[in-house]
Amino acid sequence: MLTRTTDLALVRTALRRSRIVALLGPRQCGKTTLARAFVAPESPNYFDLEDPASLARLAEPETSLRPLKGLVVIDEVQRRPELFPLLRVLADRHPMPARFLVLGSAAPDLLRQASESLAGRIETVSLEGFRLADLGADAQPRHWLRGGFPLAFTARSDADSFVWRRQFLQTFLERDLPQLGMGTPAAALHRFWSMVAHYHGQIWNAADPARALGVNESTVRRYLDLMTGVFMVRQLPPWFENLGKRQVKAPKVYVRDSGLLHALLGLGTQRDLEHHPKLGASWEGYAVEEVLKALRPDEAYYWATHNGAEIDLVLFKKGRRIGVECKRADAPTFTPSMRIALADLKLDELIVVYPGERRYRLDKRVEVVPLAELVGAE
Repeated sequence: MLTRTTDLALVRTALRRSRIVALLGPRQCGKTTLARAFVAPESPNYFDLEDPASLARLAEPETSLRPLKGLVVIDEVQRRPELFPLLRVLADRHPMPARFLVLGSAAPDLLRQASESLAGRIETVSLEGFRLADLGADAQPRHWLRGGFPLAFTARSDADSFVWRRQFLQTFLERDLPQLGMGTPAAALHRFWSMVAHYHGQIWNAADPARALGVNESTVRRYLDLMTGVFMVRQLPPWFENLGKRQVKAPKVYVRDSGLLHALLGLGTQRDLEHHPKLGASWEGYAVEEVLKALRPDEAYYWATHNGAEIDLVLFKKGRRIGVECKRADAPTFTPSMRIALADLKLDELIVVYPGERRYRLDKRVEVVPLAELVGAE
């Protein structure tokens, strides 16, 4: 079994400083496995709200939870939102006999309920599947093709992985979303998701998908927000300031998991991917996700002007401005866009990430860095 060293450390750190920690991520990304590294599933401190036995034990929640000491895990907590007010009461005890690790798949509802009931008491940790940092540099081609979902990455063959991902897409749309209270027909969402895959790495324009689906633009925006809220799509907002230039103010969209993107595009093998027109956009999205997971910036944007200048990521971290360009090239070079971004955005540094192995400088503030090295993959 692969050890998720980085995610384990993030959860441990959060548990040391917060009374309640919410571990949020999509279905099948490994939240339950990670939680069981802290509390064994047979422990009285472990509750799985998809397990009838655990539901029976929580028939009287306060009676069940109040006597417990140490770390208490509640999996699939979105099934019992009425537990949040009780968790607030239990977390406010002095001295504090127990801390709580709650796991959930529906970010919008969980975050809203948590902010209302647990303000100042809860810390959120996101989990998005395997990180390249934990897999090692040699795993990069496989990780890019198959994505980070554990069962997709560890499948015996590319064909098995592809079948799993196609089944995941179907199950997620037909079962998981309705269970989260989302009533949009699965067929409509599948068509929409496929359109997002073709927009992957591009600036979003709701008009074209709305015409193709025969709905209005507000419905398409609702679909996009829905898929963003359940961790399937990333909307990267634009950064703009008063530069005297016309800047793009619509978000860029990405399918967050590269394996799901390839399943939506029908790309089952590395050869399929290498010959597809979305090859460059696929690499860009994969690199963007790994960089964001590794650097954990305070804020993240992209930047583009109507004259064609663009930077894939503008990151704000500890008061510094960092630009990131994702290039699938053997030896990236200094481009006019990089020069314009350095001057206009006053970047402290610009990092060009690529799939190669050699680190080198293009300028005093511009460095080309292998993706595996940047994210800490050994």
